Amino acid sequence: MASGLVDSNVLIDLLRGYQPAIAWIAEQNTLAITQVVYLELLDGTQDRRGEQKALALLSDFEIVDLIASDYAWAIERMLKFHLSHNVESPDCLIAAPAARLGLPLYTHNLKHFAPLLGDLAQKPY
Repeated sequence: MASGLVDSNVLIDLLRGYQPAIAWIAEQNTLAITQVVYLELLDGTQDRRGEQKALALLSDFEIVDLIASDYAWAIERMLKFHLSHNVESPDCLIAAPAARLGLPLYTHNLKHFAPLLGDLAQKPY
């Protein structure tokens, strides 16, 4: 079982070779991502080389599947926080498994994830 979930902004730092991200990830146990994060990372690629680099990085992570209750949770949070905190639907879908499993979500976007997850939203480095 994963010790936490990782948001796409952390993976982007890793792809860019950002040293604090590389040092942080080296100290972690098994981490996971959601399918939403997987798709976000692929969406950001510009060419086949970038796509292959992203796929290689993604293969280092477990994938946590969303289940029916995650979608219900995400809809509830979207209705509660979209207008007040500018939370978007992918944020809600990324946060849902973290909430369900009680795992931290490592992200730099605490503005959107802290209202959804409280202390489970953690800045990794």
